[in-house]
Amino acid sequence: MQLMEETAKEVAEEANLKEINLKDAECNINLGTKYFVKLLKYYKDNYYLAIVAYNAGIGTVQKWIDSGVIKADGSDIENIPYKETNNYIRKVLKNYRIYEELY
Repeated sequence: MQLMEETAKEVAEEANLKEINLKDAECNINLGTKYFVKLLKYYKDNYYLAIVAYNAGIGTVQKWIDSGVIKADGSDIENIPYKETNNYIRKVLKNYRIYEELY
């Protein structure tokens, strides 16, 4: 999972973790998972918005919602203006659907 260093520090502080090593897979996955859970709570289990915010940031997602670029329910994520984030959400959802079928 990818986390910006500042985000990792924030999540680690909230979880009372003393050491951060984003190059360590276990630490990275632990922090990334904790951050994603935080986003799910923030967006009231709307995983569309949580995934988008994981990539683009909460502030950016809120600006898009406030300006009407995307809906607050995340039903029109195809309107995301950042190409990277748009591709990211599509790839994550595609893989999610594949895993749903497999398991």
